[in-house]
This record gives sequence, C-alpha cells and structure tokens, in this order.
Amino acid sequence: MKKITILVPAYNEQEVIDQLYDRLNKVIDTVPNYEFEILFVNDGSRDNTVQIIKSLRAFDKRISYVDLSRNFGKETAMIAGLDYATGDAVIILDADLQDPPELIPEMIKYWEEGYDDIYAKRRNRAGETWFKKWTANTFYKVLQKTTRIPIQQNTGDFRLLDRRCVEALKQLRETQRYTKGMFSWIGYQKKEILFDRDPRAAGETKWNYLKLLDLAIEGITSFTTAPLRISAFFGFVISFFSFIYMIWIITKTLVFGESVQGYPSLMTIMLFMGGIQLISLGIIGEYLGRIFNETKRRPLYFVHEYNDEKVQNEMKQASLPKRGV
Repeated sequence: MKKITILVPAYNEQEVIDQLYDRLNKVIDTVPNYEFEILFVNDGSRDNTVQIIKSLRAFDKRISYVDLSRNFGKETAMIAGLDYATGDAVIILDADLQDPPELIPEMIKYWEEGYDDIYAKRRNRAGETWFKKWTANTFYKVLQKTTRIPIQQNTGDFRLLDRRCVEALKQLRETQRYTKGMFSWIGYQKKEILFDRDPRAAGETKWNYLKLLDLAIEGITSFTTAPLRISAFFGFVISFFSFIYMIWIITKTLVFGESVQGYPSLMTIMLFMGGIQLISLGIIGEYLGRIFNETKRRPLYFVHEYNDEKVQNEMKQASLPKRGV
C-alpha cells in the first residue's frame, strides 16, 4: 500500500486547525487503498497551534508533527517537513484552507498516471485586493523574463510531489529559499490543475506587503543575475553619454571660448549619478549578503519535538525517520 504525506506548515493557526482536519478527514475517506500521514510543521507558533495538533494526534495516529524551536519562516518550515515526511508522495497544503483539500484525489489520479509534480494553478484569487493581484502578476512577468527557468505563474505551494522530487528538493539546502522557483528548477514531469482560490477560512494572513516584497527579492536574487547585468548596462550607457557630453563641453570651451557655466545642471547630473551608484551598490549588496549567509553553513532549522519526543539536533540527519517507518 502506497503512503502519502500531507504536509501542512502552520504558524499561529489555532482558529483553523480543527476545520482543516475535518475536511482532510472527509477527503481521505474518499481515497481507499492508500495509507496517509498528516504532517504538521509548527513554525514557532505563539498561540495554541501545537497543543491542538497534539490533541488531534492523541486519537488519530495518522497525524505527525514537527515542532520547530522558533519561527524560521514558511520556506524553511516546508523543507523541514520534506525532511521528516515518510510518504511515497508528499502533498503540500496551507493550513488556512485557501487551497481546497478536495483536489487531493485528482492529484493522486494524475500521480498514478506517471506525473511527478501535480500543481494547482489559481483561476482567481478570492479575498485579495486588486493591488496585491497586480503586484503578483507584475512580479511573475518580470521573473519569467529575467530567468531561464520557466517559473510557474499564479501557483502556490499546493501540489503533490513524487518521492524523487522530494529527494531532489532535500538536496537544495540554501538558507535564503524561494521554494516556488525550486519546484520549477528541479524539473520532472509536471501537471497543472486549475481551481478557484477561496479566502482564508479563519484568522489573518501572515503575509503583509513588506514580507511579500522580501519574498520577491528572494525570488529574483535566487534565480537570476539580471539585476547585476542591468546595473552594468546602465553604468555603460551613462558613462558613454557622459563621455560624449564631456567632449562637447571641452570642444565648445576651446573653440568658442565660452566660460564653463551650468551649476544647476551640474548638480543635477551629480545627484543622478550618485543615485545610480547607490542603486548599483545596493544590488551588489543583495548578492553579497546571500554569499555571506551561505558561507556561514548554519543548519536551516532546529527541532524542539517530533511526535512527542525531544530531538537531539546535533544528530538530526542520523535520526530522521526512514521512509515507510
């Protein structure tokens, strides 16, 4: 009997965990001949999320949980879940029920047909402002044009991954993660499922505009060096025109004997050039910061508990559960 892990990253989701479990339970009952594991990754929640998960596990042993030592962020919580998932396939599902668990049987059907990555693409984004939709579309267009990897648009983390996709993702241990791009980067056979996204079932979103901007920067700097090339291109163009302008000023002064004037224009050019230089230094700084963080070689996360047992993190790799155990 094949085993499927449903991976649910959770951060302060006490208001929706019970609803999520009820819907998952109904879906699982419609899919016979499979063994299921519901794996929650508690990402340092400050509410009663982990206590609710433990209470559910007390009467349903299909539930497992990884309790991280602090809040590491959703991207890290997902790789922690992949490390601890024991299924032949893993379905990543947000706890807020914006992505419907009722699509799981269809995902399993395509998985059995031979697809490795069955991802859900949104037809619409209910509960989101027009500005958020516009910025998301703009970001994906920019990312698709600046990278050689075909980044999927209007898709989230809701997908089924075959075990070989999971093992591939587990090898990508970079600290600053953009998992949506990694799904595309590893390749394999992919299948798209369209759906209408619902608003949150309860609670508030953890993704404000500042965090979304940070995620967008991670996406761009993780999968393309286009910003560095663009800054170099602007530097070349501005230097070229500055050289032409300098020749013009010198020639005009020598031939016509005009005195050098134009203090306002001179200050404007200096401020403009200073701004371009600061932007270029900022872009270089983003990439240098990534190099700095990667060279420290710190673990991606630490685990406080796994299924009611405290974890000795220095032996984490040796103590990870084996698939099928």
